[in-house]
Amino acid sequence: MLFNITIGALIFGYAAWTLIKFVRRSRKGKCAACELNRTCQSACDDVKNS
Repeated sequence: MLFNITIGALIFGYAAWTLIKFVRRSRKGKCAACELNRTCQSACDDVKNS
């Protein structure tokens, strides 16, 4: 029983952490949240300068 509760808490905790991480990245905008924002050659020039 304790094992099941622990596994359930880990699963829901990871899901919550993933959602929070996604929401924080989406609030930054398209280029700021991109992993390639420092080396991207597209329209992210204003992000690189800040």
